[in-house]
Amino acid sequence: MPNPTAPSPYQVARATDTLEQVKRYLRANPPLADALPLLAPLLDEDTGVPLLLGDILREAARLISQQTGHPADDEVRQIIDGLRTAAQEATDWHILHWDVQRLSRHFPQTAEEPSAR
Repeated sequence: MPNPTAPSPYQVARATDTLEQVKRYLRANPPLADALPLLAPLLDEDTGVPLLLGDILREAARLISQQTGHPADDEVRQIIDGLRTAAQEATDWHILHWDVQRLSRHFPQTAEEPSAR
């Protein structure tokens, strides 16, 4: 498998800026029918933020573990364990996609669906 191209820090910052924009929009109390189409891709059961964040944290822990001198000192082991724990906790939130689906049945969609990735 070829190595994927590394995203730039700028690209990662743009992704977090977009999440910040969604947060600000939701704080402005938009109609729920307009907000649900934004939540659906964020909480998608296969590609949503909880799964992606869990995978990112898990891969970061793996990378640190592989590239740290062996045996790793206590502080590094605690960081790796913390990343792994956070990864599992983030991944556990993937079930929220069911809540968005149930809400969508109760509130008609007035906004257009976001374009596919």
